[in-house]
Amino acid sequence: MMATRFRNWLRSRLTNPVLKLSARTAVATVAAVLVAHLSGLAESYWAAIATLIVMQSALGTSLPVAGREFLGTALGVSTGAVLAGHFGRGVLTFGAGIFLLGLICGALGYAHPYLRNRLDRTAYRYAGIALIIVMLIPRPEPAWFVAVHRFFEVSIGIVVAVAMSVVWPERESTMTAAQPKSQTQKEVKNREPRLEIT
Repeated sequence: MMATRFRNWLRSRLTNPVLKLSARTAVATVAAVLVAHLSGLAESYWAAIATLIVMQSALGTSLPVAGREFLGTALGVSTGAVLAGHFGRGVLTFGAGIFLLGLICGALGYAHPYLRNRLDRTAYRYAGIALIIVMLIPRPEPAWFVAVHRFFEVSIGIVVAVAMSVVWPERESTMTAAQPKSQTQKEVKNREPRLEIT
C-alpha cells in the first residue's frame, strides 16, 4: 500500500509540466554553455542566455522567437561593430545605433513581406541587446572581434534551444489545450507588435 502511494506520487511529479519545463530548460542551458565552451568562446554564458530566452517562449512560438533573436542579434552585432569601428564606443554613438536599428528593422519589414512578420519589436529588442553588448561593455578587443564572438555564442544558444524543442518537445498543458487556438494566437500577436513605417 505504501509502495503504491509512493509510485503514484512519483508518477504525478514526473508528469508535472513545471517539472518538465524546468528539466528541459536546465538541460538545454547546460548543453549550450558546454558547446560554447568547447568551441573556445570566452563568454559562453551568452549561449545560455539565448537558450533561456527561446526555451521560455510560449508553447508553439519558440521557433519564431529563435528566428527573431537570430536576425536581431545579427543586425545588432554588425551595426555595433561598424559604428564602434568608425566612431568609437561612446554613448552618443550607441544612441545613434539604437535609433538606426529601429529604422533598419522597420525599413526591412516594409520592403519585403517575408521580413514584415520577422523584423518586429522582438527582433529590434534583440538587436538592441546585441548592440549594448558590443558597444557598452568595455573590452580591450576590437569591436568586430566582440561582435563575432557574441554572434556565435548567441547562435549556439539558439541552435541548442531549437534542437531541444525537437528532441524533447514541450507538450500542451491542459490549460493551453483548453483555450481556443485563435485566442492563443491573438494573445501572441498582441504581445509582440510589429514595427511599421507609415
